[in-house]
Amino acid sequence: MPLTGLVVFEARLQHGNRFQLPKLIRWRYKLESKQALKVTVHAVHFFGSYVTFYARMDKSGRMTIPRLARDELVNREEDRKRLTGAVLEVRLEPV
Repeated sequence: MPLTGLVVFEARLQHGNRFQLPKLIRWRYKLESKQALKVTVHAVHFFGSYVTFYARMDKSGRMTIPRLARDELVNREEDRKRLTGAVLEVRLEPV
């Protein structure tokens, strides 16, 4: 069953502005590394806004948040330094 609608999950932001897609979501929707997705992220415990960008999953099942999108994710400089390890609410949609 390919991804045809909205999928929402939570992930932890890793080093290098990356987050891991859960294996069950990758398997259920048969996500491949060549498939482009519309991604919306929100830092759960930080005051900020939703940021939307387009991305593809790499072969290890991770997606990278662009630097500009990461800077728009939180408002304060102190929060940007503490963002690694934060919980993100991620929404995936097909393009």
